[in-house]
Amino acid sequence: MNSLKILTQGIVQGVGFRPYVYRLASELNLKGYVRNLGNVVEIIIEGENAQSFVERLPKELPPIAKINSMNVEAIEKHDYTDFEIIESGDSYSGISVIPPDIAICDKCLSEIRNPEDRRYKYAFNACTDCGPRFTVIESVPYDRIRTSMDEFPLCDECLAEYEEPLNRRYHGEAICCSECGPEMELYEGMHKINTDNPIKSGAQKLKEGKILAIKGIGGTHLVVDAYNDKAIKELRKRLNRPNQAFAVMCRDLESLQDYAELTEKEIETITSNKRPIVILKKNNDYAFPESLSPGLHNIGVMLPYSPMHHLLFDEGDIDTYVMTSANTPGEPMMIANDEIVNGVSDYSLVHNRQILNRCDDSVIRFRNNELSFIRRSRGYTPEPYTINYDVNDLNVLALGPELDVTFSVAKDNIVYPSQHIGNTNKPKTLAFLKEAIENMERITKINEFDMIACDLHPNFFTTRLAHNLAEKYGCEVLQVQHHHAHSVALANDSAIEEMIVIAADGVGYGSDKTSWGGEILYTNIKDFERLGHLQPQLMPGGDVATRYPARMLASILNDEDLIKNYSDYFKYGNVEIKNIFKQIAAGINVGKTTSTGRVLDSMAVALEICHERTYEGECSMKLESAAYYSTKDLEIPIVIENDTLNTSEILKEVVKLYQNGEKKADVAAAGQNAIGKGLSELAISAANKKGIKEIGATGGVFYNEAITNTVKNSIENEDFTFIQHKNTCAGDGSVSLGQAIIAKKL
Repeated sequence: MNSLKILTQGIVQGVGFRPYVYRLASELNLKGYVRNLGNVVEIIIEGENAQSFVERLPKELPPIAKINSMNVEAIEKHDYTDFEIIESGDSYSGISVIPPDIAICDKCLSEIRNPEDRRYKYAFNACTDCGPRFTVIESVPYDRIRTSMDEFPLCDECLAEYEEPLNRRYHGEAICCSECGPEMELYEGMHKINTDNPIKSGAQKLKEGKILAIKGIGGTHLVVDAYNDKAIKELRKRLNRPNQAFAVMCRDLESLQDYAELTEKEIETITSNKRPIVILKKNNDYAFPESLSPGLHNIGVMLPYSPMHHLLFDEGDIDTYVMTSANTPGEPMMIANDEIVNGVSDYSLVHNRQILNRCDDSVIRFRNNELSFIRRSRGYTPEPYTINYDVNDLNVLALGPELDVTFSVAKDNIVYPSQHIGNTNKPKTLAFLKEAIENMERITKINEFDMIACDLHPNFFTTRLAHNLAEKYGCEVLQVQHHHAHSVALANDSAIEEMIVIAADGVGYGSDKTSWGGEILYTNIKDFERLGHLQPQLMPGGDVATRYPARMLASILNDEDLIKNYSDYFKYGNVEIKNIFKQIAAGINVGKTTSTGRVLDSMAVALEICHERTYEGECSMKLESAAYYSTKDLEIPIVIENDTLNTSEILKEVVKLYQNGEKKADVAAAGQNAIGKGLSELAISAANKKGIKEIGATGGVFYNEAITNTVKNSIENEDFTFIQHKNTCAGDGSVSLGQAIIAKKL
């Protein structure tokens, strides 16, 4: 008789894995047991069909489960009389992880819509195939007592389901019903409203044009009717978000297709059980107010993912709601009930289940039919990455940059990425970062570090935190250049050992202590070499020039008479313009940058598309949207000298074409195209010098579909391989991953 011990690692907790093992072992008439051991599931089997079990185990997994490694060894026979699921232990610390939060499954959805079912209209229905995981867990092993569901003892009926191995709710730690689980309540300000159906009452308030806060799975949304211009504008006023597009949630795919274009890949993603926000192009029937997504050709859309979302639509007659995070710009989402009811909303739908790990919605955009993460969070976090290179045995904590921060924890060849944290120059967000690190330590059981990695910038709050944590853990700090980290995250996505990388974004602290953002780099993962860049431009007023990019345009064009045509974009008109040129001449408070973002922002000013940045990337995004409607091909020549692209000449030509009467959409398209071609030529030249055939693109500029397409075509036309991000963010969301890999390659 065969006796085997199997240790499995991967997404094997909280996903119905142990019941699956039980069913498979019973079918094959095997004896033994299965149990959680910290981050690993241990299986002991005895019987003639043991080898068949080993072969079938990874092939017939439950929907969410994933096996990353499976260690099988022969052991001495024990003569078990049955196969059991036994109590968890914590004697082993492996590299498994809790799965992300998953959208409600079809079976649970049908139950909340079935008047005959005991979970009819229940907003917290879940099973082992769906529902919250990461947001409710406190520590591992993943059992109910170590989650926020521990506060809700199971009723007799739920307990019977929980203890029945063949039931889909067997050890579904988030299961409950209206008799034993969390409850929704509706508040007007701090006053609780007496209603039998809080969600229905909330839907009615939305119909009346009110602003409703909804506490969900991983945070809180602010919600208004997406067709109500007055309500949208009021929400903008209260949030101090005058222009940033609001994401929306649509009832179903059929309703969504009324106002947005969808490809097959976009449909597959938006309907997946991860339910991210997907950035979609508006179609010709788009009929929402301009205030919803001002100045843009696209809109962020998601479908319902929790029972309460589905019930909100079921109880009302509006097919699309604004669904934006309930936080002030740059700060973490609200999760505490007292904070929510005291927020900016008119009414609040809250519940009494704790959110232990905040988790923002994930955001995805397809560029040329290829998926690109803008934010990798709910539905994906904390599923780990594999490092595709030989690595050292250091435990590494990488803290990312300062804006759009995630952090990463690395052990062996696995990296656990955090959820989206945000802008750590805000005290509340920095506190959230510290709290999230502690939570990740508990979940991964990695609580000792040999190295803390961070950005090269000496004044980032994350850099300061890195040195504080290094003292706590008694370890070293590794500061990594921003664009090198970008490059390595990109390279690891495709397991490339060395490559030429175009790194184009708003800002990154360079090795020469200036601001970079339009770089051609060579990387072999451990190190990098700067081989080309955009023309360095002066930034009068430093960071003020990022808020008011007309200042950048003045510097780039260096023509005072020409800039006077844009005097309305300067608070003090011609007087301010004169002072700016004096400032440039004197070199007082004037930074230097090679940023692609600053050039694109200046282009938006030159074409009178956008002259003030009220949210990150606003001017460049509106430039892309203007260019999207181009109908005429214009050519702007590019000038490259000493591995430097002359951006002043490009901007001068943009202004000339516009003044000569060309349409701003056509000039915008030509300007973007010139930047894309110039970066490509620099990269191709560098690749030829290095004898490398792979050229990649990273940085926030490569969320721009037109520029990405220009670069891709230019590179592939010269028989090079173009590399894009696959499962990582082109923007700063994957910088911590790159930092962690570099630390693991030392």
